[in-house]
Amino acid sequence: MATLKEIRSRIKSVKSTRQITKAMEMVAAAKLRRAQQRVAEARPYADRMNDMLGSLAEGASGDITHPYFDNREVKKRTLVIVVSDRGLCGSFNARLLRAADDWLAQYSTSEVELVVVGKRALDYYKSRPYPIAASYIDWGGAMEYEKSKSLVSFLTKRFVDGETDLVNVIYASFVSTAKNIVTNEQYLPIDNPASAADTSVSSEKASESKTSRKEYIFEPSPEKIYASLLPSYALTKMLTALLDSFASEHSARMIAMNTATTAAGDMIDELTLNYNKARQGQITKELLEIVSGAEALNG
Repeated sequence: MATLKEIRSRIKSVKSTRQITKAMEMVAAAKLRRAQQRVAEARPYADRMNDMLGSLAEGASGDITHPYFDNREVKKRTLVIVVSDRGLCGSFNARLLRAADDWLAQYSTSEVELVVVGKRALDYYKSRPYPIAASYIDWGGAMEYEKSKSLVSFLTKRFVDGETDLVNVIYASFVSTAKNIVTNEQYLPIDNPASAADTSVSSEKASESKTSRKEYIFEPSPEKIYASLLPSYALTKMLTALLDSFASEHSARMIAMNTATTAAGDMIDELTLNYNKARQGQITKELLEIVSGAEALNG
């Protein structure tokens, strides 16, 4: 059985740990509030961008062409995996890496390449056979606009140059403080809104839909408008994924630190009970020794 000194030392150590986890929980909660606000601000903008592209496609005459719409035969795939730089966030990173492993298992190493966002993914995949085309680390759980632009520029350039034919992004989509969903989303090529609009209309109503479309006068041409909008759309799409991931990371860390703080409190209560029992046993033993000594002197 542990001595009183050992139990006191253990209680002091656990109390120090509880202070740290409580502080980390509060920091994560503050960062989560800011991240939630940025997610709430970004999503309407992304939705409006989608609506704008769809409206332009509806009013355009003929096919709309752009390099980002190039839906070619897939020979090379790029997977962007977005995780955190730091740990202590429960199963957040493990779930994302497991989803990435499941996706990668479908292809040989010559057919895929990785772009890792977050130090945990870099540490995990640098000792594995999959080639890492680029890494973006040291985000600190916060958005860095220039680094995001560099990531988008790297991905779009590789796609346009034909170095990759398909780009997928795996990230945690933020739903609420207690819930996030591992999402595997196609990033490039972008679905052509003109084609999507045509295929969504049934063949019986196709002619009726075409006659009911509004006529737009484009200045400049639709191709030039799309050439101007699509880089912004690609950036917005990646920013939304990153913001979702950062918010999910902070919520996961806050919950993990809250659980750790609660567990530390329970451990302190248990150790305190053990300490009181050991102290009571020691006092009882000392009293018995005194009584026994007194009886021996009297006898």
